[in-house]
Amino acid sequence: MGWRRSTPRSSGSTSTARHCPGSQGAQQNYKRFGAEPRDHAIGRSRGGLTTKNHLVCDGKGRALAFLLTPGQSADTSWMQATLAEIRVRGAAGRPRTRPDRVMADKGYPSRSNRAWLRERGIAATIPERDDQIAHRRKKRGRPIDFGDDQKARYRGRNVVERCFGKLKQWRGIAMRSDKLARNYHAALCLAATLHWLTSGISNTP
Repeated sequence: MGWRRSTPRSSGSTSTARHCPGSQGAQQNYKRFGAEPRDHAIGRSRGGLTTKNHLVCDGKGRALAFLLTPGQSADTSWMQATLAEIRVRGAAGRPRTRPDRVMADKGYPSRSNRAWLRERGIAATIPERDDQIAHRRKKRGRPIDFGDDQKARYRGRNVVERCFGKLKQWRGIAMRSDKLARNYHAALCLAATLHWLTSGISNTP
């Protein structure tokens, strides 16, 4: 189970045409002011034009769901929406929508996210940031257990990095060469499906 990765939007191109001192079209997109259209899922951050893929995978590094947002959007605000996208169908019965445990990095801890997980009976392995730990020490509150057992579990979060690596073997996904978010999302779905087929489909995520 894991989370996001920011992908730069490709803005370069190559051409074999002869050099012409005249106008060659509009300026590069990242130099223009104003917001990008909402159906692009592209935002401006320190790295230029970027898009963010909030991804959740199973224990074998296979993608279960993902959401696309502009690169400057906060990670923590998209955790619940990403988990709500999970639909794992077995041989019979309703699709499974709740994992046994969520492991996420320091970009996702918040009081609302932890409360949302507790309400649904989902265990969590999410380390707190240093500023959150310092704030908690100043005030009384529910302590967050992140002892040796939690640290051992957290080592398994590298499966999401491997999942991103599998998806980004496709150049179009790594560069985000699609203009519209729906086209990029379709490419992610295709790559994730092929990953499932080649890794062996199991009813137990």
